[in-house]
Amino acid sequence: MTHAASIRMLKIVSILAAAFGLAMVLALATPLGTALGLFIDLAFLPVDGAQALTPGAASLMTAISGGLMCGFCVLIYLVTERVYSTDPALGRHLLIPALLAWYIPDSLGSLAAGAWFNVVMNTAFLLLFLVPLMFARPTAPQTA
Repeated sequence: MTHAASIRMLKIVSILAAAFGLAMVLALATPLGTALGLFIDLAFLPVDGAQALTPGAASLMTAISGGLMCGFCVLIYLVTERVYSTDPALGRHLLIPALLAWYIPDSLGSLAAGAWFNVVMNTAFLLLFLVPLMFARPTAPQTA
């Protein structure tokens, strides 16, 4: 993967993930709630309608986590654009620990909550960020 392709992929994934975080918040007051309900049910496999977003504490935690996800992904986008694009090593050193700081507690908490399939979804999401960070080839130096 070229460095330019890795930048493009990181930006696209950041935008899509930030949009997902916003959708989580909007799901609390719009028809997007049906899709979020399916996502929650999926995290707890099997998809049987047994889990749903409930008013009160669960809705508050959804609003908080959706907002944090959106903000985290905006930060990833900005670090990609302003740091990683010009200094890939520094960008990786900033982004990889932050991604692991999200992934490990989120996944352990999901297991503790009985939502083991969320760990699978988290892993796929993590890989969307790690692949461009780990497998980008450095840009060839310009010769005069």
